[in-house]
Amino acid sequence: MKRWVALLACGVAMAHAAAPALPPGARCVAPAKPGGGFDLTCELARTALQAAAPGVALPTTYLPGGIGAMAFNTVVRQQPADAATIVAFSAGSLLNLAQGRFGPHTERDVRWVAALGLDHGVIAVRRDAPYATLGELVAALRRNPNAVVFGAGGTIGSQDWMKAALLARAAGVSHKTMRFVAFEGGGEALGALAGGHVQVLAGDAAEVARQMQKGVPVRVLAVLAERRLGGVWADVPTAKEQGYDIRWPILRGVYVGPQVADAAYRQWVDAFTQAQAHPRYTAALAQAGLQAAPATGAALQAQIEQHMARYRALAQEFGLGPK
Repeated sequence: MKRWVALLACGVAMAHAAAPALPPGARCVAPAKPGGGFDLTCELARTALQAAAPGVALPTTYLPGGIGAMAFNTVVRQQPADAATIVAFSAGSLLNLAQGRFGPHTERDVRWVAALGLDHGVIAVRRDAPYATLGELVAALRRNPNAVVFGAGGTIGSQDWMKAALLARAAGVSHKTMRFVAFEGGGEALGALAGGHVQVLAGDAAEVARQMQKGVPVRVLAVLAERRLGGVWADVPTAKEQGYDIRWPILRGVYVGPQVADAAYRQWVDAFTQAQAHPRYTAALAQAGLQAAPATGAALQAQIEQHMARYRALAQEFGLGPK
C-alpha cells in the first residue's frame, strides 16, 4: 500500500505544484473506526492533496457511528459552514441515506466535492476455510444456512449486509434468515474473520487488500465487479465468472457541509480536479485495486442522484427503509 501511495503522490506532485491552497486547518473525517474503507478514503485524499496544497498534512480524524450517520448529522447540523473539513463517503453512505438512516436528511443536504475512486465488493473467508471457490461457499449455504455466519461493517440494510443478502439469495436462502454479525466498520469485521468469529466477510476490495498486505490471513473467493479487476486482484475471479451475477461497485469520495462558502468549496473541487488529471493517478489507483472515477462538483452531484435512485429501488426490493 505504501508503494502505491508514494507513486500517487509523486505523479500528482510533478503535474500540480501550483495548485491552490486549501482552507486552513484542513482535515478529513473518517466516519468509522480506523482500518476500514473510510480510513482508506481519507488516506487517498491526503495523498492527492499534499501535492495540490503544499504544507497541508490533511490529518484523519475518526467519528464512528451509524456507518456515516454520526458524521453526516454533525456536519449538517453542527458544522454546516466548516470549510476545513471534508468527510469520506462510500456507496454504503448513499445506501443508508436512501433508507432514511441519516434522519430526515437527503443527498441534497451536503455539497459533494470529489469522487476519488471506484472500489468493488468482495466475498472473503479465512485462508484455512474449507471453501476454495464461491460455488463451494454457495453449496455450503444451501446445505446448512445456520452453519455460515457473515460478518461485515454495518447493520441490516448496510451495503455489506446487502452483498451478503445478494449472495444468500443466489444460494436460495432468504435474507431474513441468513446469519449476520454487524461491526462498526470493515476493520473490525476483518478482525472477527481472522479470529474465526465469523466464517465469511462481505467487504470491500481496497480495504481487504490493505489488511492482506499487513498479514491478515484472508482468502478472497470473488470480486463483485462486472469484469475481473487488475493489479492485486488480477487472479481473483468475479462472482459473475463463477455463475453468480452479483455486482457491487463502491464509489469512494468526500463531501463538505451545506453552508461552506462557494470560494472554499471551489478550492476543494479545483484541488481534486487537478490531482485527478494526471495519468499516474489512474495507475496508482489500479495498483491499489481501485478504478478511476474522476468526477467533482456538479458532475459528482449528478452521479450521486443517479446512485440514489438505484439504492432507493434496491432498498424497496429488500423491504428496507421508508415506504
